[in-house]
Amino acid sequence: MAFTIAIDGPAASGKGTIAKRVAAHYGFGHLDTGLLYRAVGRRMLDGAEPIAAARALEAADLGDAAALRSAEAGQAASKVAAIPEVRAALLDFQRAFARRSGGAVLDGRDIGTVICPDAEAKIFVTASAEVRAERRFRELVAGGAETRFEDVLQDIRDRDERDMGRADAPLRPADDATEIDTSRLDIETAVAAAIAAVEAARGG
Repeated sequence: MAFTIAIDGPAASGKGTIAKRVAAHYGFGHLDTGLLYRAVGRRMLDGAEPIAAARALEAADLGDAAALRSAEAGQAASKVAAIPEVRAALLDFQRAFARRSGGAVLDGRDIGTVICPDAEAKIFVTASAEVRAERRFRELVAGGAETRFEDVLQDIRDRDERDMGRADAPLRPADDATEIDTSRLDIETAVAAAIAAVEAARGG
């Protein structure tokens, strides 16, 4: 039986961690749709044309998660995600995953609004730009990157502007999504809030 949980939100809001934990809780499959755009962005940085890269994307291209989660790949992902033809090329891949038997959790920026508008449960995870920048800054420093908090904060704000301002599938909560602000929540509390939202959608 298919059951789709759509989890959206801006960069470093915690949506990915929440999505993984929710998927594990229910035994559902999980797809970080941002990796699709990061993979296309990575190929663009390597010289490929973005639309062609999106159309040729294969599951194997998502294998090197460490390289795809670099700051450079993240910036490239935000840029290619603003190209309507790139989004269209990746649409079928995401929708097929969403209706897989046994249930699915997808996290991204337009899951509840565009990819899976009929998802049984929709959640929008957010946090202040400063909190999200601090999380990303710590993550980058822990990974050995040399960067400044101010630069990370500016990158977060730039990505928000691109994601929310693009004409095609802008980042916004679905009208029927449950919003969870993680600015002052620890991960356990945030995950519990997400599971409660899913249970409410299931009628449980």
